[in-house]
Formats: sequence, structure tokens, C-alpha cells
Amino acid sequence: MAGGWTGEPPAETSSLVRPYAVTGGRTAPRMQLAMEALVSSATAGHIDLSALTPERQAISSLCRQVRSVAEISAMLRMPLGVARIVIADMAAEGLVHVHQPQLDAGKPDLGLLERVLSGLRRL
Repeated sequence: MAGGWTGEPPAETSSLVRPYAVTGGRTAPRMQLAMEALVSSATAGHIDLSALTPERQAISSLCRQVRSVAEISAMLRMPLGVARIVIADMAAEGLVHVHQPQLDAGKPDLGLLERVLSGLRRL
């Protein structure tokens, strides 16, 4: 892909100012995004991504295979907070699909707990 992601992170990621510029100064994503959330590309392979920033091009290319937010961050050598913000923005624009884990605010599954208790009583 001409002008696209070459497998190496953008050279600008080594700059201390770059994450601020990439996120527009924001420190939190517009939506809650768990680091284990799975991300897949919503764009077809034939769509021209050249209008996107290098970070968005790289994320779009990586997400042709489903990957976690943490994996994207590590593969691009991008801070996790920056990756969350960029991915959340891309999801809002329809460029990626985010599949959040179902944690129900940390509450355990009552049915599962009852089955475990029942099994323990039978012992």
C-alpha cells in the first residue's frame, strides 16, 4: 500500500510533544474503552486511507485482523492512553468496530455463583 503503514511505527512517536498533538490535548477517550476490548477495521481493503493521519492508517491496517487495544498500543509503540483516545475517535467516525467485554460493572454472575454453591453442597 503506497504511503500506508509499513510495519514500523511512525517516526514522530519518539517526540514528547507528539502524543499531545495526536490526541488534540485530550487525556481521556470520549467513550470508556477497556484495554482488553477488541478492535476490528470497519473499512474495506480497497478504500483509500491516505486522508487519515499516519496513526489512524496504522490502526486501520492492523485491525484488519481483530486485535485488542493493548496489542495495538504495543505494536505501534504508542502510549496506551493515546491509543485509547485515537481508537475511540475512530470508532465514533465509523472507521473501526469496538467489541467491549461484558463485565457488568464488576458484578459476578449470580446464576454461576448459585451453581457453584449447589455443587459444593453436593460434595
